[in-house]
Amino acid sequence: MSYEKVSQAENLIIGTKQTLKALDNGEVAELIVAKDAEYRIIHKVEALAITKRVPIHYVDSMKKLGKACRIEVGAATVALRK
Repeated sequence: MSYEKVSQAENLIIGTKQTLKALDNGEVAELIVAKDAEYRIIHKVEALAITKRVPIHYVDSMKKLGKACRIEVGAATVALRK
């Protein structure tokens, strides 16, 4: 999963809380997680994605992931909506 794919996607769900809600509602096609995010922030999202059988892709940097999402801060998780 590249940052370019995220930057080109139109229907993103940015942030852990929003991603958890979308996963719970079955709205997520793919999950992107930053490797440098804190475990305590991302572990619930990863666990729910595994339970819901949503593919998880990893990127190296929260800062770069946030930039790809066109936001000024880093992003720990981003989901692509179905």
